[in-house]
Amino acid sequence: MAEILGLGVTHSPLLLGSDARMAGITERVLQSPGLPNRMRDPANWPLGMQAEWAEHLAGRAAPAHRSRALDGFRRARAALDAFDPDFVVIFGDDQYENFREDGVAPFCVFALDEVESRPYHRSGAANAWGEPADTVVRTKGHPAGGRYLAGALVEQGFDMTWAYRMRHEHGLPHAFINAMLLLDYDRRGLPWPVVPFHVNCYGSSTISKKGAFAHIEGTGSEIPDPPGPTAARCFGVGAATARALASSPWRVALIASSSWSHSFLTGKNHYLWPDLDSDRIRLEELRDGRLSGWKDFSAAQLEDAGQQELLNWVCLAGAMDALGRKPGFVDMAETYIYAAPKVFAVFNPPMAKTAE
Repeated sequence: MAEILGLGVTHSPLLLGSDARMAGITERVLQSPGLPNRMRDPANWPLGMQAEWAEHLAGRAAPAHRSRALDGFRRARAALDAFDPDFVVIFGDDQYENFREDGVAPFCVFALDEVESRPYHRSGAANAWGEPADTVVRTKGHPAGGRYLAGALVEQGFDMTWAYRMRHEHGLPHAFINAMLLLDYDRRGLPWPVVPFHVNCYGSSTISKKGAFAHIEGTGSEIPDPPGPTAARCFGVGAATARALASSPWRVALIASSSWSHSFLTGKNHYLWPDLDSDRIRLEELRDGRLSGWKDFSAAQLEDAGQQELLNWVCLAGAMDALGRKPGFVDMAETYIYAAPKVFAVFNPPMAKTAE
């Protein structure tokens, strides 16, 4: 009998590195030629950010932030272990990795046999597990599940892009491979096949920002790209995905992979800190199960809050709303200086073993 588990996690690259490098994005923005000089002085930052920065310099903030995030990952992993799916579908974005100038899909379902990934190629720096920089991670796909899902979405009126292999030279884009590595933080293995489900969250910034940082370094284009899919479309795709999988022969875990507001996308904050006020509102809506309103977000609203990647969660919200689910576990590790808050949620199936 088909059953569906819903999970929300982050794919933050900062958690893959060391605590000493946790503030790397903030430090990068502080060197940006476009940052007003007065904002280089912590005295001009929000009080909460000043306090967190002082704790960071004292070596206390990063371990505490990691510990809070890892608790969320372990709660999500416990739910995954208890559910033991036939395969996992991950809603994830692409930051100039698989989709570049030769084609950007609004959505894409990957029906892979297997894919090899090199998750540490970007930084080459020490990672949280002390694994070699040239580590190769092999991930099994679920071709039958991917083909079925893409076909079922087409039948429900969504012109779905699909693919049998990745174009990204390093394997899975980081929204997928990072989430998997962090769900296996304690290195017990992650045995389930994966169907990556690409969502073009970055829309008008997909190529112009070349992975979200070109504007920080002054190398991006001022000409916006065409927009990505709307929140309404993402919500609808999520609902259609839940309907399709509920009629399938498989037990499936649906995972949204992203943080919410990002400092380096929040222009009104000089790209220094995320929009925590907006994130807190979204968190209360998530905790209360008030997800239907997420389909009404405008692109301007999400971009103003630096919440482009929230669209991955909007897909999950559409699925859980269609199934009438509320989360049993929700948490957010807030931060001003570590790029983005890390949010977690577990939507267990009725009568399932719980991770709460």
